Amino acid sequence: MVIHDTSIPGSTPPGLTDAIASISSPDGIDTPFGHLRFFDGVPLPDTVTSIYDALDLIRGIDVFLTCVPGASLVAFRRGLRTLGIDSPRTIGYSDPRANSRGLALTPNTETTYGTTFLDLKAWGPTVIEAPPNSMCVVDDFWFRYVTDMGIPGPDHGLGGNYLFLPPGYTGEVPDGYFVLRSPTHTNWVVLRALGGVADMQRTRIYPLGEADSPPANEWVNWVEEAPFNTVHANDLSFFFEIDELVQEEPTEALDPERAGQLAAIGIVKGTPFEPDDRMRGILDSAARIGAGMARALSFAPRDPEASLYGSWNNAFVGGNHEFLRDGARLLDARTQFHYIATVITPAMAHAKVGAGSAYAYTVHDARGDILDGGRSYRLHVDPNPPVKNFWAVDVYDTQTRSLIQVPSTIWPAVASNSGDLVANEDGSHDLFFGPTPPAGRESNWVETLPGKSWFPLFRLYGPLEPWFDRTWTLGEFEPLD
Repeated sequence: MVIHDTSIPGSTPPGLTDAIASISSPDGIDTPFGHLRFFDGVPLPDTVTSIYDALDLIRGIDVFLTCVPGASLVAFRRGLRTLGIDSPRTIGYSDPRANSRGLALTPNTETTYGTTFLDLKAWGPTVIEAPPNSMCVVDDFWFRYVTDMGIPGPDHGLGGNYLFLPPGYTGEVPDGYFVLRSPTHTNWVVLRALGGVADMQRTRIYPLGEADSPPANEWVNWVEEAPFNTVHANDLSFFFEIDELVQEEPTEALDPERAGQLAAIGIVKGTPFEPDDRMRGILDSAARIGAGMARALSFAPRDPEASLYGSWNNAFVGGNHEFLRDGARLLDARTQFHYIATVITPAMAHAKVGAGSAYAYTVHDARGDILDGGRSYRLHVDPNPPVKNFWAVDVYDTQTRSLIQVPSTIWPAVASNSGDLVANEDGSHDLFFGPTPPAGRESNWVETLPGKSWFPLFRLYGPLEPWFDRTWTLGEFEPLD
């Protein structure tokens, strides 16, 4: 920014020259928004227009970066509805596991999940009977943690009945339930039973009023359905996704600061969101700029804690599911996580030795170059990976942050429990990524596409101490051509 010197006319009291210069505005300022002009501190008419355009753009960008979590769940619910999963009565599941036919943020291809959305406005108090030996999570519609169920929850894996009460509920609360009060009517349910699909389908979801004789739930294998999209928009329509959320949920569900950002661009509960042509153009630019910033935060995070070592990054910075550190919200970390991933639970934010999962990802090779789908790479995995269960590498499209869509497979991944992975004599593994398979190592290969970038996510299921103390580390992607 260039500030043009101006003189201060009139008499200046002795000793106040520096103070007045510090608190005054010069008559001209060069900014990223153009040249701003003032007459003795008063903005001229063309500058007023420029300033408000700039302010609306800045606030639109801020809304994008801070509201990615909410837009993500609005888009996820919309995607499920296209598959017929449009009621808490209907639960989607991935059998045998997620694949690349649909668009969803970084799903894994190794485990089977179930999912649906509670609708506490339509159903009122709602019961979830969680199956035993499960790991389940419920997040509210702004993507904030509500509860774990199963092994990490209060039933400790024995199975339990959970009662979810709507915002502002004042009715009677019966005994015999783990009771949760969510700040939003809509809540996202994620189910995982370690015994597989049959155990997961022991889950029951029904209104409390039907507890004496609840009807059966319907189960939809969503990976067998038509192509679908659960990823939020990166253009003007992003703000309409957020408006959908704001109109549905209580005002009290959102903190005043973020509600103020939304109100500043015209998103207010009870008021139609109808931006004029000028504002539509500004907000479309804001979403595209915000998405570019989110990509920088995700693929080149600058928080030192986001770096594991080498090119590898940590997806959950701060070790706190609310993205708090020393009382401050880690705004960049929240955007980084939600732009590429889903599910909020303390178990993910702070993995424990032998339990849960640990994650690492990168978009760069050993030379620091962006991974190129037209080139071939080798990733060496040293012997004795520190996992209690197994490890896996899934490959994602950098544009969609979804499983990469390639001709050779709908499961673009390699995993230590696959049964066909070829190990080296010392127990290490060489994994290959590129447009053509290496001769004799096809089972250790994931296809990539010329003209596209990609990124891997390395998962450890049941990470052990050498992962945490970094006495065992991942190699880098070595270019082979």
